[in-house]
Amino acid sequence: MNDVLFAFLLTLFAGLATGVGSLLAFFAKTTNTKFLSFALGLSAGVMIYVSMVEIFFKAKDALSSSMGETQGYWYTVIGFFAGMVLIGLIDKFIPKYTNPHEVKKVEDMEEPKTPLNDPALMKMGMFTALALAIHNFPEGIATFISALQDPTIGFAIAIAVAIHNIPEGIAVSVPIYYATGDKKKAFKLSFLSGLAEPVGAIVAFLILMPFLSDALFGIIFAMVAGIMIFISLDELLPAAKRYDEAHLSIYGVMTGMGIMALSLLLMA
Repeated sequence: MNDVLFAFLLTLFAGLATGVGSLLAFFAKTTNTKFLSFALGLSAGVMIYVSMVEIFFKAKDALSSSMGETQGYWYTVIGFFAGMVLIGLIDKFIPKYTNPHEVKKVEDMEEPKTPLNDPALMKMGMFTALALAIHNFPEGIATFISALQDPTIGFAIAIAVAIHNIPEGIAVSVPIYYATGDKKKAFKLSFLSGLAEPVGAIVAFLILMPFLSDALFGIIFAMVAGIMIFISLDELLPAAKRYDEAHLSIYGVMTGMGIMALSLLLMA
């Protein structure tokens, strides 16, 4: 039982790191569009890098070991695009809003004391929270099971997951904070997306342990990779460029990829 408790606490620690990222977003004013552009670019960099460098190939390895190299690769690609289609359908059926306060040019902005009131940013934050919750759920399962099998490995994984959950927390909280000016709402959604990790640990312990397989992990991770790429290309990067100044969004992308690469190296 002590091993189970330790594994769960490690998973909880990793998940709560999204709240740290959310708190970091609150050091900037709601009208600081330079920070907004950089942070959105950073979030896109994190999501693109982890999806294409880590999650996709984890899915491929899991499915290949279960189904064979060729068939596993096919199912990985199918799962990847199925994730894109899934989030695309969600996007399609989300009601479209008009934004009477849309900012067309950053340089023409005054310094209002109100939020940007941009529904596109709000929707982006909600989508990002959804994708990261889906991502964090199997990640929580993986952290929990690794810690049960080898506490030393589990601890290293939890630390690395916590590091890359910090910018993921920014990915959720920044657009919601800028859209609404509501710190509590931004923190709450970011916090809840991180709680998907300990929930994954609980589900793994109570329900899934007899059924966990490489094939199940592979399909989940492949779809999550597709979802995160879609959000980055369709939502995060266009919004980052809309508020861009002096290529800050691209510098954000590079920084996000660097942070993600470092956290993955720590996991190796």
